[in-house]
Amino acid sequence: MNYRTFQPHPDLESLVSCYWSLEVPAENDTERQRIIPDGCIEMAFILGDDIKRYTSQEEFILQPRAMVLGQTIEPFYIEPTGYVDTFAIRFYPYGFANFVTTPIKNLANKETPIALLFGENIAKELEQKIIHATDSKQRIEIIENFLLEKLKDKTTIDHIVKQTVDALLSSKGTESITTILKEDLSKRRQLERNFKKQIGVSPKQLGKVIRLQTALKILLNKDTESLTKIAYESEYYDQAHFIKDFKEFTGINPKEFLGNENMALSTLFYQ
Repeated sequence: MNYRTFQPHPDLESLVSCYWSLEVPAENDTERQRIIPDGCIEMAFILGDDIKRYTSQEEFILQPRAMVLGQTIEPFYIEPTGYVDTFAIRFYPYGFANFVTTPIKNLANKETPIALLFGENIAKELEQKIIHATDSKQRIEIIENFLLEKLKDKTTIDHIVKQTVDALLSSKGTESITTILKEDLSKRRQLERNFKKQIGVSPKQLGKVIRLQTALKILLNKDTESLTKIAYESEYYDQAHFIKDFKEFTGINPKEFLGNENMALSTLFYQ
């Protein structure tokens, strides 16, 4: 696998986490890959062969070749049909809401073709430019021109939503909503109203995903073999709480995660 990440333009770095590209040679015997929630929204362009996304044990759809993958709160499986060549934009949790008028909650747990978000003609032109670009550098230039043009319109993200996401990110998902809002109940009602619309999941769900990311990085970097220590460093109440959340978002327990061939792609993204 050849996985690379690239940093965004300074004018976009508060909204875009990174750009990434992934190339994997075609194999005769491919493994399904389990993708786990990461708290981000991604716009992806499939430049190689089609990729299956399983909707059940045996049934699947082909992912749109130019799509937005909304917030997910449970793992899912994908499987390449051949050569993998993907270019994508990873947005911070509140980032993508600044570029579309569609409520972000409508994008959750599914892939949405970009034509449904930006219009058929605009989406087709953008996709063709990305396809015919010679390398990632040129693709980044194309997508940044597109995003910066969109930003000329007034940004739509709610201040309290941004404040909450920033606090969750800086505290690695451990800050309580009550603490963030300083027990202001009127703000809490406003937050609950706007958060799902602009982020796609609830504050509590996003906090759990962000905290799990911290634990996953410790686990993958093998800083410690002790699940109790990982739970403590990630500020879980105890080891049982950590394992419960881990299984909720990955589908397996922490010890099964390491070395699991179905987790190779998710491991790559988290390291």
